[in-house]
Amino acid sequence: MPGGDGATEPLATVLPHGRTRDEEFTAFMTAAAPSLARTAWLLCGDAHQADELVQQALVRTYLAWDRAREREPLAYARRVLANQRISTWRRRRREVLSGGVPDRGVADGQDARADRDQLARALALLTPRQRRVVVLRHIEGLTEKEVAADLGVSVGTVKSTASRALRQLRDALGDNDDETTPAGVSRDGGRS
Repeated sequence: MPGGDGATEPLATVLPHGRTRDEEFTAFMTAAAPSLARTAWLLCGDAHQADELVQQALVRTYLAWDRAREREPLAYARRVLANQRISTWRRRRREVLSGGVPDRGVADGQDARADRDQLARALALLTPRQRRVVVLRHIEGLTEKEVAADLGVSVGTVKSTASRALRQLRDALGDNDDETTPAGVSRDGGRS
């Protein structure tokens, strides 16, 4: 990162708004990191892996910053994040988030954590493509068109993948009521 005015930094380029490339990326990174961290956790279900995914995605986004900032930088970073997760999944091939659900009851203050853990286990049962579509569409709240653009697929593919994935999640979570979807996700695609 540049120190001071950025003029002594050989890689720092002054941008039209008087900010250096590094300053512009730092502002983006600060704003986007929480959203990317949430998406990464939902994609892999592990906090440490999610942190690594976010770091890798931010590095790759930084390296392609000139191209990424001219489009939608957050969408670009999410796509890099999803692609990194696919690469990680392919290397590991099989991943188990945890054993079963404990037999003991859950204290009142831990209900949200238990729901989140149950959702993470259910998401782990989906294929990587299904998981990406569900996370981006129903948890991050993107439109079908935005998900299609982020993942480089057609809107029809997003719709069919989401439909199959949600049916699989309902089965995994024991929710066979057609009027509801899993753990805090409304049928219209947003958080409830």
